[in-house]
Amino acid sequence: MSGRNDGRAFIGSFTSAGGRGIIAAAVDAETGALTERGATDAVADPSFLALAPDGAVLYAVSEKEEGAAAAFRVPEADARDGAPRLMGEPVPVRGAAPTHLTLAAGHLVTANYGSGSVSVLPVRADGTLGTASAVLQHEGDGPHPDRQRGPHAHQVVADPSGRWVLGTDLGTDSVRICALDAASGELTSHGETALRPGTGPRHLAFHPAGGHAYVVNELEPTLTVCRWDAGTGVLEPVGETPLLPDGAQVESFASEVVVARDGRFVWVANRGHDSIAVLALDATHEKAELVTTVPCGGRWPRDLALDPMGRRLYAANEHSGDVTWFDIDTATGIPVRAGSIVAPAASCVIFG
Repeated sequence: MSGRNDGRAFIGSFTSAGGRGIIAAAVDAETGALTERGATDAVADPSFLALAPDGAVLYAVSEKEEGAAAAFRVPEADARDGAPRLMGEPVPVRGAAPTHLTLAAGHLVTANYGSGSVSVLPVRADGTLGTASAVLQHEGDGPHPDRQRGPHAHQVVADPSGRWVLGTDLGTDSVRICALDAASGELTSHGETALRPGTGPRHLAFHPAGGHAYVVNELEPTLTVCRWDAGTGVLEPVGETPLLPDGAQVESFASEVVVARDGRFVWVANRGHDSIAVLALDATHEKAELVTTVPCGGRWPRDLALDPMGRRLYAANEHSGDVTWFDIDTATGIPVRAGSIVAPAASCVIFG
């Protein structure tokens, strides 16, 4: 390893499927290679992670029926054992199977897939979590007979302006826009954007310019392009792009969407097809064209993440139990496989 210029990564996984909980890894600054530096299984099924802005505290959901969130102290970068240390007990989110979390306005917000709700937990001065200050229950359903019998909140993310929290709901084919009060921790519904019935929106990502968002749909392998107005808090769908090549016969469920730092490309993980879709954006940011798909390096890519410099793409392959990294061709946006690390039941990877 090259020393002080190396970064750090954290890999979440499903302990119920043989995962090791949260794996801490060093990131080689020259090659992007990951080297394990410790692991903790102090919380069950920490399937998604978020890092405090100063990098000192790591937050995780516990994706169980009685869902919870937990805070971990991150050791110093040169610590012999880099595994995060649990700070207090996990805090119930008052919802089932939380699948995602984000930090916004001094609070931790979770998307609870099982109960179709969004929870808000205050973040204390020392980084620990307080009891839930609000739970916003979604309502509705969709046409899919098995997956859309009720709401399934899948992701929560703060918009680039910091004014709004957006939540994708796979069960209701919609994205909900909410306002979070920093003082009280109350979450207020502002609006709901309907997407095409049966598509099953899973995650979204914003364009770096801030005026557009890209929603990846799980039940149909498509990407929905939306305009975003932070002034009014309005999300408007303007088009859809398929994520699989013509003639693809395999059943596939898209999982994660990532936008290039320069705003020229979008990458989406396809589970089943086990690929990464490469899409090029036009100058308006409103037209996404499928350029190609490349193998994800394993099976069932549940998450994608860019390194902090935007030069490499990492895929958390759940069923093959690895995190594979790719060098990105700056001209074409096409990822080229460069290496992998063993990570059983991997579900996400973040950097900090």
